[in-house]
Amino acid sequence: MPGAKADTLHLTSLHWPPYSGSTLKEQGATIAITRAAIRAVGHELVVGFFPWSRAIRLVNRPDSKYVGYLPAYSYPTDEFIFSDSLGTSPLGLVEQRLHPISWSSFTDLNQYRLGVVREYTNTAELDGMIKQGTQRVELVNSDEHNVKKVATARIDAAVIDLHVFSYLLSQKQLKSLAGKLQINKKTLEDKQMLIAFKNTPEGHYWRDMFNVGLSKIDAASILDEYMSDVQAGIK
Repeated sequence: MPGAKADTLHLTSLHWPPYSGSTLKEQGATIAITRAAIRAVGHELVVGFFPWSRAIRLVNRPDSKYVGYLPAYSYPTDEFIFSDSLGTSPLGLVEQRLHPISWSSFTDLNQYRLGVVREYTNTAELDGMIKQGTQRVELVNSDEHNVKKVATARIDAAVIDLHVFSYLLSQKQLKSLAGKLQINKKTLEDKQMLIAFKNTPEGHYWRDMFNVGLSKIDAASILDEYMSDVQAGIK
């Protein structure tokens, strides 16, 4: 059980604007929500930012000060327990405006080559098809790389959060691609963004503490306001 030094929660995250990032205002939307929730129960938050795979590995180390990572999507695991939802991540497919893809069921996607970010959780159906080898995919290290590959027709479409897509196209180096790309009209899934805590007594303590704090704030308003500012080009 945390002692006197445990009034500061240490979490890891990644550069995934507008949700998280060391250079973003308030370190991103999900960090702003998490910090508000932790402060609501009288504690402080410190977040370390790393590449995604390292962010998860650091939490797993037995000597690590980090108790969890965010933002996470729920998936079957014995290593982690998940918090209540920080908010919704609308997951879709970025495609070329001139060559949109057509699908009604997940198996329809098998005819296309899709881009996915390495070690990201997608949807259960899509990840299942990837694991079985029925879905053709190309692995990349970032959403930005996927956007560029779709724009140059190296892949048919790529999995991406809609807010991340909007943020990327607002950046100077990618603005020229805005006229070539769009989000497919059919959404993959509205994913709940969570904090993954270590499945240890300390992890359970902080998960419960965070959930209490989350119930004391208006997370939806924080997220909506942040995303509105992103759309307005403020952040």
